[in-house]
Amino acid sequence: MSENLRLVSDLALILISAGVVTVIFKLLKQPIVLGYIVAGFLVGPHLHIFPTVTDVAEVEVWSEIGIIFLLFALGLEFSFKKLFSVGSKAFVTALLEIISMIAVGMLLGFIMDWGVVESIFLGGMLAMSSTTIIIKAFEDMKLKNEPFVDLTLVVLIIQDIVAVVMMVLLSTAAASKQAAGREMLDSIVKLLFFLILWFVVGIYLIPTFFRKAKKYINDETLLIISIGLCFGMVIIANNVGFSSALGAFVIGSILSETVESERIVKLTRSIKDLFGAIFFVSVGMMVDPAVLGQYWKLILSLVVITLVIKAIVSSAAAMLAGASLEDSLKTGFTLSQIGEFAFIVASVGVTLKVLPSHIYPVIIAASVITTFTTPYWIKAATPCYKWLNGKLSPDLKARMDEYCLLGRKSGDKNWGSIITYSLPRVLIFTVLSVALLFVLFDHLFPFIRQFEVVKTLPRWLFNSVCAISTILLLLPFLYGIVYNNVKTRQLYSEMSKKNKSNIIVITVWTLIRFLIAGFFVFTILVKFFKYTKWVILLVTLAVIIFMMFSSRTLKRFTLIESSFMKNLNAKENSEN
Repeated sequence: MSENLRLVSDLALILISAGVVTVIFKLLKQPIVLGYIVAGFLVGPHLHIFPTVTDVAEVEVWSEIGIIFLLFALGLEFSFKKLFSVGSKAFVTALLEIISMIAVGMLLGFIMDWGVVESIFLGGMLAMSSTTIIIKAFEDMKLKNEPFVDLTLVVLIIQDIVAVVMMVLLSTAAASKQAAGREMLDSIVKLLFFLILWFVVGIYLIPTFFRKAKKYINDETLLIISIGLCFGMVIIANNVGFSSALGAFVIGSILSETVESERIVKLTRSIKDLFGAIFFVSVGMMVDPAVLGQYWKLILSLVVITLVIKAIVSSAAAMLAGASLEDSLKTGFTLSQIGEFAFIVASVGVTLKVLPSHIYPVIIAASVITTFTTPYWIKAATPCYKWLNGKLSPDLKARMDEYCLLGRKSGDKNWGSIITYSLPRVLIFTVLSVALLFVLFDHLFPFIRQFEVVKTLPRWLFNSVCAISTILLLLPFLYGIVYNNVKTRQLYSEMSKKNKSNIIVITVWTLIRFLIAGFFVFTILVKFFKYTKWVILLVTLAVIIFMMFSSRTLKRFTLIESSFMKNLNAKENSEN
């Protein structure tokens, strides 16, 4: 059989077995994902009862594409605005749950004499719950209108984001061969920088393109453009040192904010289902019965930790975040399983040789067991609440109810609001300024300098043109760093009247923003001129003053900001 036909033969075996097994699982009312894993186990290289896949390496390539489409689909269903609109309760719940489970995983790893990196990522995988399984359970059990559901779903989204960050850190650990804090911190800062840059630039350009070319885009063209953007972002992410999964998630989240998001979801669903099935089948193919027999104690430990300790930890986290006892228990019991993103993290870790090879089948086995128990564990939350509620004293119940009501109240604005209200704007325009300087200094100006005509120009003239053009291009972004919009000015006025000491915070924060803007101008002037620092400081001050009183700069800034906000809110405006 030729090489091409061998691949076709393997795909035929994978898809036929997956189809047959998932039909059986549907009849048994079990999750389809588990059917895919079982199908992979049956046709994998470790079990020879049925015909087996001949080229596992080629299937792994296809499963990588499956990961890309799974993360792309997750991004399409993700919304930054929805995430930040739910308040702090979900963030606190997710943060406490993830930190606690990482601590449990580290403890278990140390007991087994694992290294720091392996132990941290074991805890991270234990913290991951299954969005797919939980949503399916909510639908089957008709729980979508329950009060705890919204809290649970947002916690799941935050867990998925943490899974993406974990894959980035795995790549860093693989590159540095250690869990050095400096490398990890650098990776997180680098990740935040590129996430802000990609999101802002993507929101500014992609919806504008769709709006301008709307009459030329049919379903076929939209599908091709969407998949092209997905793969393009995957390449960009890889080129700057991140995983392909991160690139797919980022472009999906950008497209989710466009008016075409629902069409894209419908058009790409079949492709996502196809390659997702191949990925989960490939997961099942990695399950080795010999490894499961060897590490059955570890598997049992992970199952007990997930079902018992994770339920307790998640419930406690939700209560500390301000949820009621009943909602906290239901949230905690619902989150008590190991999700499919743990497979992806384990797969990346094993491929990069950061995690031990046996962790992959062990995590899969623990996940399969805890997935089967999910609907029964959700049901168990109600009798557990009734039993616990009956044991509590009236005084303790009253205190818990008071704490819950306190968590629901919106907090009063304090001095921290002065900074947080304008911090996103400062971060966005700072990132854009850094990116613009990088493009100009490292790419555009060196490229222009290569031309013979430019080489004949005096050095001072070329430097002057470069400095002036850079400052002019940067002025709208610098204006955005120091600018206070109407809402910000109203907040500052309110906070000043409320407490005179807030005036100090406002003054200091304003000076910091001006210093950031001045730093960029100073950096440009230092790069191109060799005058004394005092002269350059005076010129920097003059540029900042000019910027603040320039109506042209204000107009350019307003145009940029209004275009961005128009694109960001286009989806909501089209629905109204």
